[in-house]
Amino acid sequence: MNSEQRWKRKRSYRAYSRAQYLSVRIERTDALDCVYYKVLNASANDDVRVQVRPLVSIDEYDEFRWIARCPLPPTNYSATVDLRRRGRDAVVAAGKHGWSLQDNRTVHSWERMAYAAVLDGNTTVVFVKGLNLRPHRVSDHRFFRCQFGLGNLEKDEGFTLVTEAVAAAQEVVRCLLPRSIRKNPVKAHGIRVTIVNANYRVQGDHNAMNSVVRIRNHRSLGQRRNRRMYRDYVPIPSVARIHNPRVRRTYEQKSNWKNYEQKSNRKKYELCACTMLWNQASSLREWITYHAWLGVERWFIYDNNSDDGIREAIEELNLQDYNVSRHNWPWIKTQEAGFSHCALRARNECRWVGFFDVDEFFYFPRDHRLGLSGQNSLRTLVTNFSSSETIAEIRTSCHSFGPSGLSSHPLQGVTVGYTCRLQSPERHKSIVRPDLLNTTLLNVVHHFRLREGYRYLNLPESTAIINHYKYQVWETFQAKFFRRVATYVVDWQENQNTGSKDRAPGLGTEAIEPPNWRLQFCEVWDTGLRDLVLANFADPVTGSLPWERPHL
Repeated sequence: MNSEQRWKRKRSYRAYSRAQYLSVRIERTDALDCVYYKVLNASANDDVRVQVRPLVSIDEYDEFRWIARCPLPPTNYSATVDLRRRGRDAVVAAGKHGWSLQDNRTVHSWERMAYAAVLDGNTTVVFVKGLNLRPHRVSDHRFFRCQFGLGNLEKDEGFTLVTEAVAAAQEVVRCLLPRSIRKNPVKAHGIRVTIVNANYRVQGDHNAMNSVVRIRNHRSLGQRRNRRMYRDYVPIPSVARIHNPRVRRTYEQKSNWKNYEQKSNRKKYELCACTMLWNQASSLREWITYHAWLGVERWFIYDNNSDDGIREAIEELNLQDYNVSRHNWPWIKTQEAGFSHCALRARNECRWVGFFDVDEFFYFPRDHRLGLSGQNSLRTLVTNFSSSETIAEIRTSCHSFGPSGLSSHPLQGVTVGYTCRLQSPERHKSIVRPDLLNTTLLNVVHHFRLREGYRYLNLPESTAIINHYKYQVWETFQAKFFRRVATYVVDWQENQNTGSKDRAPGLGTEAIEPPNWRLQFCEVWDTGLRDLVLANFADPVTGSLPWERPHL
């Protein structure tokens, strides 16, 4: 199978799969099937057909749930999916198909859903699709409420509490915790939460919308500033449960709980890194090995539905004492929200957190010219600003490298293989103080909004630069056509914003290799980082690098 066929198969796999939650413990070795239903005769309860297809994958999401990924349903079959152990007949009558892991459940639209929540002091931060808030701007939080409960929030079942939002931006809404939970925040861990749109009316306005969900405490919610009375609330469908970063006892961590408690009592790491990726496990070793040498001590990997062995790659790195954690983040096109989520997670462990991709590598040209080793130079840089009363973000410009004449992926890695780039830098990436971010956690991937009174620092290119290996050989680069992880960046298959800097200049909407691709994006030959890597990482006898795989 050639590279184009492999890419098409992955594209088909991703385009035709969906996920559902399981509230029970499932072993990855279990042979499971996805079960779909079609009603043949609505008047007959038993006149239903069932279609069975193999499960795509299963993965742990949190301490409460697992995620099972199934193919999209066959034509004319319900979107509701059940799971069952393999070995039954492929097509059977409903009611006779035997044991199932869960009953049919409502299938939520990804376009409108609360999907994650994190406890943060006396507030909870909820991540939600479908609010249609303006990108890159703070929104009016007075239009939103958080609804907490143990029952079915969409059907208004079970015990519920409602609190005010105190901040809102993009896909993130921050609300106060209910008083009963605020006194003991540990109780919030695992509680379901959703967002409600508050349709307010001014006193004397009798044209308010009909109530969808009536809030119980009318007295407290009726006393509003500007004489507004909030009456009507529309809940967003939700699968979100509140996560307390200080309670991290997932299934895989329970066996190592003592070690985690010891880590939680240690002083903060000076420098951490966070990234979101999809099917880039092969790039992790070079990226982590190199940046650990520069001084990064802790890694947060947000896995956006990879199926290329990333779990095994991270386990191998941890066996070599790299401090890497994988967070299952299945939500499509939510990079900004994912980075906000990571900032909350990292704040308890890290003084500084860098947000950059696995094809981006920091380089210190001045240190290299002066003959300095460069080891721990990135950590030293941020440490110099740790006591600053004004600097909360450090920005570094990016140089975009091209294929550099290559037609296949460089065996010694991107830092050695790609040596020709564009003349001018494109964009920047940031390292931030997570405790000094604005309460909205607003970010545009490249940088965050900071608390009032703090500012960012632009590093001179002579001090530090990021080598962004953006335009790699076509076999690698074409994966960008499948989807982009950023929320407000159009997928390249869509004929929109074709002149955006996110796209490669001159490319259309199809993954067709342009003529002379290997020679494009080459204006300046730059071997600085390559020379640094070979001088500090190459084996003196064999010349091999630590991230190289042995030839078969």
